[in-house]
Amino acid sequence: MPDTSQPHIPETQNENHIMAERRQKLAAWRRENGAYPNGFQRENTAGKLHAHYGDKDAETLEAMPVKARVAGRILLKRVMGKASFVTIQDLSGRLQLYINRDGVGETVYEAFKHWDIGDIVGAEGALMKTRTGELSVKTHMLRLLAKSIRPLPDKFHGLTDMEQKYRQRYVDLIVNEESRFVFTARSRILQEIRRYMCERGFMEVETPMLHPIPGGAAAKPFATHHNALDMRMFLRIAPELYLKRLVVGGFEKVFELNRNFRNEGLSPRHNPEFTMLEFYEAYADYKTLMDFTEGLLRHAAREALATEIFRYQDRELDLSKPFARFSIVEAIRKHHPEFTAAELADPAWLKAKIHALGETVKPGGTGSLQLQLFEASTESLLWEPTFIVDYPVEVSPLARASDADPDIAERFELFIAGREIANGFSELNDPEDQAERFRAQARAKDAGDEEAMYYDADYIRALEYGLPPTGGCGIGIDRLVMLLTDSPAIRDVILFPQMRRENLA
Repeated sequence: MPDTSQPHIPETQNENHIMAERRQKLAAWRRENGAYPNGFQRENTAGKLHAHYGDKDAETLEAMPVKARVAGRILLKRVMGKASFVTIQDLSGRLQLYINRDGVGETVYEAFKHWDIGDIVGAEGALMKTRTGELSVKTHMLRLLAKSIRPLPDKFHGLTDMEQKYRQRYVDLIVNEESRFVFTARSRILQEIRRYMCERGFMEVETPMLHPIPGGAAAKPFATHHNALDMRMFLRIAPELYLKRLVVGGFEKVFELNRNFRNEGLSPRHNPEFTMLEFYEAYADYKTLMDFTEGLLRHAAREALATEIFRYQDRELDLSKPFARFSIVEAIRKHHPEFTAAELADPAWLKAKIHALGETVKPGGTGSLQLQLFEASTESLLWEPTFIVDYPVEVSPLARASDADPDIAERFELFIAGREIANGFSELNDPEDQAERFRAQARAKDAGDEEAMYYDADYIRALEYGLPPTGGCGIGIDRLVMLLTDSPAIRDVILFPQMRRENLA
């Protein structure tokens, strides 16, 4: 028979009870001492103390001695009569405090016994080693710095609810070491990308986030209104057209590492707000930038993982070998040898095959239909790094057409682990050709294509001053971080991903 001696307490009810008790402790703290002091200055971090003194034995530390002044959040607490042990966590790691009545005094020790997991404390003392060899601070001064009113998740189960993990990233970072690793790695990857670019002569710039005309990509923008100017504005979908204006102005190697916004759906690969690296180089073409992109990604992997060969979702990825390069048709035939060259050149067959794969057939010529079939049948199969080239001009409104085939753009997209990582091309610098392509995009928008581009007259004016032959590329930083941290979903690498509105009433 089930044990009915201890009735089940719902989690919410139990949490409310704990919070009520902690609020009572906070009220007492306010009356006795004044809560939330701001005068404690930390001098040491757990990581550096372990690095410098973790290999010292107890006798050496006692003979030195080493003063430590630390602060952090209580994660573990063991009260044992006149002496206790506490584990605190700071930005660099964890450290144990040894606390006894003789060290901190009767009054502080009695108060400490009622402090809770999650509270933030400051401590001062001398480094020591316990009998088990753990580096600790023998505490002679201890202060409560901030009260944790809400209880942390159960230490044995952590924060396992994915929605709570994304909504309450602050809790996730407290309790999940894996999440702290991901975002520390992300920061390091961004730093190394900037270093790689600057060491090769690129200048980092900042261009507007609010655009009067959205451009630079085929995407639906977020719209807003600027009250002072009384005009409609758009969150940028890409910085491309502004960066190329800078190349016109003489900044011949520029990059921007920042946010873009696209009014699209949410998925494991898409977030409406995301981070992109875009860079442009005068007197370079798409082939030059394929080589550059390959080198940049290898550098990011080496710095983040200390290797160019690693596992993503239990499958090996090798960035050390030259990246494969295929045209759209070559890639389809490599993975689907049953498709003949004649079939892939037949618009009727292409439409029927796309429809059979469950996709809506979009209007367009043979090249556009081949691209649609590639996206439906082959893109997800490109596991090893693969550049896809020879995109049709009709779907590449900002790319230069090939001299050998005016229907083909000098454009590439890079796919790794079945998803697009980068998109680049030789830039279209003919103002009359660009104007005609903008007009074609405007006609498509009038016909109902919400992702078609607007006509940007000022950008045409800039091109009329002369844009040198230029290559440009954009790299999806979130997707790159996913690869390098073995994260399955884009929300795992964005600190505060977009979520449906939460009812907190």
